[in-house]
Amino acid sequence: MRYLTAGESHGPRLTAIIEGVPAGLPLSEEDINKELKRRQGGYGRGARMKIESDRVEITSGVRHGLTMGGPITLNVTNLDHQKWLEIMNVAPVEEKKKNLRKITKPRPGHADLVGGMKYRFDDLRNSLERSSARETTMRVAVGAVAKRILEEIGLEVASHIVNFGGIEIAIPENLTVSEIKEKAAKSEVSIVVPEQEEAVKAYIDQVKKMAILSGELWKPWLVVCLLD
Repeated sequence: MRYLTAGESHGPRLTAIIEGVPAGLPLSEEDINKELKRRQGGYGRGARMKIESDRVEITSGVRHGLTMGGPITLNVTNLDHQKWLEIMNVAPVEEKKKNLRKITKPRPGHADLVGGMKYRFDDLRNSLERSSARETTMRVAVGAVAKRILEEIGLEVASHIVNFGGIEIAIPENLTVSEIKEKAAKSEVSIVVPEQEEAVKAYIDQVKKMAILSGELWKPWLVVCLLD
C-alpha cells in the first residue's frame, strides 16, 4: 500500500489517494468519520477544531460498500476556506492582494523557514499552508482505511499516553488491554488513570499560557485475535 495527500490548510479541501487496498474490503465513510471525530477531540485542542466538522467523501475505489481494488480517493472539505477565498485564490491576483496575511517571520519548530529557503519564497505562507497540522486530517483518514484491513484479519489497534510532559501515569498492572482501551477512550487526555486527569489538564493549560512546545509518550497496543 502507498498513499499521497494533497491540499493546503486553508484551501478548499484536503485529498488523499490510497493505492494497493485489496478488493472486497467492507469500507464506509462512517468508518473513516469516526476516526476523524477522534482526531478533533481531546483537551487543549486549537480553535480551528471549533470551525471544522470533518466528514470524508469517498469519490473512487469503493462501490456498494466494498473496495474495488483500484485507487481510493478521499476528500475532506475545509469549511474555513470561505474566509480565505482571496488569500488562497489559485488564479493570479492584484499585487496588493498578494500581501494579504503575508508571513515573513518563521515560526519556531515549523517548516516555514526551511520551506522558504528551499523554494525561495518571500511569503512563508506557501510553506506553512502545506506543512500544517491540518494535513494530519488525511493521515488519520488513510490510517482509518488501514485499520479496517487489520480488523478484517483479526487485529485491533489501541493506544494510551504513559507520560505527559514529565507526568508519569501510574498505570495499574492488572488492567487488561480492553480496559485500557475503554478508559483511554473516556479520557479527554487519553490516559487510563482518572485521578491524574486534572494534573495533566493543568499542565496543558500552563503550556498554552507560556506558548511553548511540549511532548508526550504514547504506548500503542496491537491486539491479536485468532480467527476460526
